[in-house]
Order: sequence, then C-alpha cells, then structure tokens
Amino acid sequence: MIEGVSMKAGGVALIPALVAAAITLLIWFVIPVPVGVTPNAWHLLALFVGTIAAIIGKAMPIGAVALLSIGLVALTGVTNDKPALAIADALSGFSNSLIWLIGIAIMISRGLAKTGLGNRIGYHFIAWFGKKTLGVGYALALSELVLAPVTPSNTARGGGIIHPIMKSIASSFGSSPEQGTERKIGHYLSLVNYHSNPITSAMFITATAPNPLVVKLIADTTGAQISLSWSTWALAALLPGLICMLLMPLVIYAVYPPEIKSTPNARHFAHEQLTAMGPMSYGEKVMIGVFGLLLLLWAGIPALLLGAGWAFDTTAVAFLGLSILLVTGVLSWDDVLKEKSAWDTIMWFSALVMMATFLNKLGLVQWFSGLVETNIAGFGLIWQVSVLVLVGVYFYAHYFFASTTAHITAMFAAFFAAGLALGAPPMFLALLLAGASSLMMSLTHYATGTSPIIFGSGYVSMENWWVAGFVMSIVNLAVWAVVGGIWWSMLGYW
Repeated sequence: MIEGVSMKAGGVALIPALVAAAITLLIWFVIPVPVGVTPNAWHLLALFVGTIAAIIGKAMPIGAVALLSIGLVALTGVTNDKPALAIADALSGFSNSLIWLIGIAIMISRGLAKTGLGNRIGYHFIAWFGKKTLGVGYALALSELVLAPVTPSNTARGGGIIHPIMKSIASSFGSSPEQGTERKIGHYLSLVNYHSNPITSAMFITATAPNPLVVKLIADTTGAQISLSWSTWALAALLPGLICMLLMPLVIYAVYPPEIKSTPNARHFAHEQLTAMGPMSYGEKVMIGVFGLLLLLWAGIPALLLGAGWAFDTTAVAFLGLSILLVTGVLSWDDVLKEKSAWDTIMWFSALVMMATFLNKLGLVQWFSGLVETNIAGFGLIWQVSVLVLVGVYFYAHYFFASTTAHITAMFAAFFAAGLALGAPPMFLALLLAGASSLMMSLTHYATGTSPIIFGSGYVSMENWWVAGFVMSIVNLAVWAVVGGIWWSMLGYW
C-alpha cells in the first residue's frame, strides 16, 4: 500500500502523485498494447490505474483526483475522438441514478446526527441488553444494523455515531488506553464496534457507498441480465448477515475475552443518557417517519400489496425522503450544502463509474477476465473450488488497499467475469462477491474510513486488530458462502 506522505507541493502529496503519474506514463508509452486490446482501451487503462494509485496513495483528496481524471478522459479522447462526445462520455457518470441514491442517502443520514436519533437508538439497545458485557456488544451491533439501511457512510455510522457511545461506556467502567486498562472492556467493545461495520455494510445496497458500484458492474458484465434491486440484495443478505451478526460478538469474546464480564452499570448509564436527552423531539419523530417510509418503499411493499403500478424507483424514493426533511425543517438547505461527504461521493463515484463503464465497453475487462480465467482453469479444478480461489484472491487482496472503492473498481468486474467463464452460477457468484466487497473491510486498521477512527482510539493493538480481522474474515466468508449459498438456492436465485 502506498501511503500518503507529508511532503507536499501545493495541494499534492509529491511522492504518491509522482508514483501515480509514473505508472500512468509507463502503461501508456512503454508497455506495448497487448494483442486483443485496442489502443484506446489500453490508454484508458493507464488513466484508470493511475487514478487508483493516486487514490490509494492519497496524492490528493479522492474528489480532487476524480475531477482530474474526468478532465484527462475528456482531453485525451480515449473514449471518443470528437471533443464534444469525449466530454459527454467523461461526464456520463453523473447521470447514473445509483450514484445519486448514495449521495442523497448520505444527506438524509445527517438528520440522525442533527436530531440525536442515532444516539437515542444506541442507548435504548444498551438499556435493554446491557446487563452483561456480551449484551453491550450485541447492543452496539444491533444499533449498527438498525442504522445501516439509511446510512450509506459506513464511516459516519460506525465511527461517528456508534464509536462515541462505545467510548462513553468504556470510560464509565474505567477502561482507558491512557490508564492501561483498555482490556477491562474497551478492547472488546472496540472490536465489536468495528466488526459490526463490514457485516452491516454487506447487508444493504444503501449501507456503504461502493455497493451501488457493485450493482452497476454486475449489470454491465451480465448485459443487465442480473440487476440487483434494493429488496433483492437485502433479502439475499438477510440470513447470512444475521448469522454473522449473531456469531461476531461471540467469536471476538472467545478470542479476546474482556476482563469485566458483568455490566449492570451500563444499563444505568444508558438510562441516564436517555433521561438527559429528554422526550423524543419533533425532528426525531419526523426522522423515524422518513426512515420507515424509505424502508417500506425500498423494500417494494406497496408494489407487493397493490401491484406493479405502485413500484417506485429507489433513487426517486431517496429524493422523496430528503424533500420531506427539507419541507418539515428537520434539515435546512444549508445542512445539505454542508454535507461535504455527499457531494464528494457524487464526484468520485461518478468518475470511477464512468471509467469502469468504458473499460468494459472498450473490451478491456473481457480481455483481463480471460487472462484470470485461463490461469485458474489451468489447474483443472471444479467450478466450486475455482470460485473459492477466485473469491479468496479478491478478498485478501484488500491487505494492499486502503479504499474499498478503489479495490472494487480495480478488480470486481474482471474477477466476476472470470468466475462466470469458469462455470459459476451467475447469481451465486454475484451475491458472494458483493458480500465479500464489504466483508473484506474486516482485515486491517486501514481497510476503510471507519477503521482508523476506531483503531486510533487506542483500545486495540495492531497485532490484536489484524488477528481479530483475519479470524472474522474466515467466519464471515464461510457463512456467506455456505449459509448464503443454501439460502440463495432456497430463494430460487440459483
């Protein structure tokens, strides 16, 4: 992994930027265009790999890197020789409705923090389940699960909402890294806090920003034969996700048991916080109403009960939810403008979707997937074993990535296409790789935006973090492949 460094020129970290530029120029000018690949496809690959390297190395903020990439695609004409059509191609990502779904959902989730509803939900779960340390762990996990469908920023959810609650509980029991007492309870709760995040992210399209990118790549690779809806994804992930959530606090408890096992004070602490918050506010009530409406419409309940005429586009539903929050005054337009992560996501997401789309259109993904498929097929394995190898390589390659978005953009389409060529059932492989794309966040302390926040609080050493991450990766992958596979077969998905 290329780490961003402090040596800067203007707004650019020099070493990562030079590395990204060198990689781009090397692919473009030095490495010969392979047989079966067009020059335009190869040159777009050069820009794409350079973009991914700049994102991983943190040469600039990801939105700024995306802006540069859009400009370079248009100026170099790698998608079209005509300038007017080249800029239209470069900006085409902004017309993707899934990108706006995530951006709008991030804006909606601002209401959870502004109204305090996110904290109230967390404290209620702790008040109900917090008699034992294990119960507090489950309370944190359940809080994550409830917030996940309407919080596309897994960083905001795990690091911004749940983590402060977790730290407050640990402090109330005298568990602090500064005092050397982190193993009392904070160590365990930090790991549960973090490992809830990848699982909930895998359970809903709207639980983490890159998931719609996965949906888009699957649809592109299969010629839209597989187009995962919000409800299809949620139903497919329901059983394996719940089992992973059930097992995770127990597994971490077994690997790193806390010194404090009984926590009657946690319930008292939660009740104190709820009392201090007072009755549910107007804003919280509106948020609950919007929350319920979004889930109802995203799950397709009206269409199920009243017919296809009552089906609504997922992104249109998100716009409806945000509109309600604006009209009722729960959020102001200023709040929307200040939600920088939403606008940032729309920018970088659009650029990466655009580049991935044209790599596919220009035949580069098909060519690369053929290489992967040929190498794995050379071992003469049955498709089940071939898929395990393929998914394992894809999953554990995340040790070399500090961004799930960069990882998915770089590898998903080619590995999915290769798996199909190896004979894997399309829907099984799509759902397994989709889950793996979030579950891989469990591995390291730099795997996603949530990890440095929780790791940075100091409760867990790097060694313990990596050991817990590897153990949970085995558990999560096994559940998703075995339980998920059986569940998807029962649902008739494959």
